[in-house]
This record gives sequence, structure tokens and C-alpha cells, in this order.
Amino acid sequence: MRIVAALGGNALLRRGEKLDAAIQIGHIRAAALALAPLAMEHELLICHGNGPQVGMLSMESENDASLTRPYPLDVLVAQTQGMIGYWLAQCLRNVGVAKPVLSLVTQTVVDPADPAFADPAKFVGPVYTLEQAKQLADLHGWSIGADGDKWRRVVPSPAPKRIVEQDSITGLLHSQAVVICGGGGGAPVAGDGSGQLHGVEAVVDKDLTSALLAIAVGADQLLVLTDVAAVIKDFGTRQAVPMRHLSPRDLDRLEFPAGSMGPKIAACRRFTEATGRPAAIGSLTEAAAVLAGTAGTTISVDAA
Repeated sequence: MRIVAALGGNALLRRGEKLDAAIQIGHIRAAALALAPLAMEHELLICHGNGPQVGMLSMESENDASLTRPYPLDVLVAQTQGMIGYWLAQCLRNVGVAKPVLSLVTQTVVDPADPAFADPAKFVGPVYTLEQAKQLADLHGWSIGADGDKWRRVVPSPAPKRIVEQDSITGLLHSQAVVICGGGGGAPVAGDGSGQLHGVEAVVDKDLTSALLAIAVGADQLLVLTDVAAVIKDFGTRQAVPMRHLSPRDLDRLEFPAGSMGPKIAACRRFTEATGRPAAIGSLTEAAAVLAGTAGTTISVDAA
């Protein structure tokens, strides 16, 4: 099978944890152990989140007095693709994946007229109290938003239109390489009308980029792997229960948080409706079982 696995940022770094390299490498090694059986048995493309990491680099850049201006978000996304992709590739090899494992810095084309630029909603960086967030917003000119009982920086998140390196990605999969690409949704770029590309100040949702990649490479299944075991009905209440099988029609009757589960559901729905093939959401630590349908939530056109 050809599998696209989208790794949530929360699966690579727990909420509230320090961004120390050793902590992140420990989580990435655990991710590699979970993904290794899929890589050995199937064709595998991995797309990862980067919210905490790009937020850390952004803060460092904002506070660097030697810079005339901070580095833009597209450059920071590219930097995190290199860092996390390097760790993933190294850890996959170290846990026994013998195939070539390649990490590709990826550019994602967006529409500069996308309404998301006028409505920043994508969380990046660490969590703060409301007082801390307001202070940082005043200092750096950030937009901020509530993330549960904490506050975080929010940035524009335009929809991905196409992947610049798509032909190379597909070719690498055909050659049986494990491909790590589209990290952080890809570095966002836009055309100037003459064929020239330039970076834009945004972060693309990695789940939507994963769906775009999965459709383009003809994936048999899209896996959205995060730190939750399944899609939960009545989440946060005594009536909470996991939903194991859903159809696109079922999703019409349900509501999901825009900043967390919403994009994951949207990505799975987009892939399933475009291809007729299943997508699944579940825990990264249960990746093989999520693929098999014995764990997580499977979204398919023929779900009961």
C-alpha cells in the first residue's frame, strides 16, 4: 500500500514541555518506532507538524537585536522542516528502516488573496497565560487566540493549492524511498504572475497539505496521527465515547474545534471524497493498528 502519515505537532512535543532538543528527539524516536513497521511493509510518505518549533524560532528572531527585521514565517517553516526532517530520517534509520529515507524541504503554493490572511487563526509557539500573551502581542505586534485555558500566537493559515516539488516527491515514492516532506504544511509561497515565487507570511495547515499530497501521489490511505486515540463524541464530558467509523455524511452532523480536531477531520474528508479511499485519525503510538482499522477512527464512504 501507499500510505501518507501526517504527524501532529502534539505527538512530537507534549503540551507545555520545554523545546529542548533532547526532549524532542526522545519523542521523534518513539514516532520512528511506531512508523517503522509501516515503512518496512508499505510505501510511506511522512508529513509533520511544526507549531511549537516555528514559534520558538520566531521568538528568537523577534528578540535578536542584531537583525534589521525578524525572519519571515516562510523561512522559519523551511528551517523547521530541516531540523525535524533530519531527526526523523536519522531515527528511522536507527530503528532499522533499511530503505532510503529522504527529507525534502517543500514549498506550498497559496493564494495571496486567501481570506485567511485577514483572519489569523493558526496556533504557533508555546502556550501562555492571558497576561503573558497580551504583553508579547503588544511587544511584537502579534495576534493571539485562546487555546483551551491558555493563549498562543495565531497567524494566517491559507489553503494549500499545490506542492512545487510534487513530481520529485512522487518519483521518490516510486523508487521505494521513505519520503519526509510538507513539514509544517510546507513553506508558503505565492507567484508574482511571471512565474517567480516568493515567500509569504503565513503557516499552512499540515493536515490539509497531507491530504493534498495523498491525493496527488495516489495514496491508498491517509493516516492523521496525533496524541488522541480516536475522534471522541461529546469530548470533555461524562458521555465521551470514541467513534470508530464515520462517513462524510456523518461528519455533516458533527462539530469539531477549529484549532485542533477540525483541520484533521477536514483533511480526511477531503481525501476520502476525492479518492473514495479511507482515511483514519488515531494515536501515533498505535499507527499500525490505526492503519488496520483496529484502533482510531476510520472515515470512509461506506462506513456503517
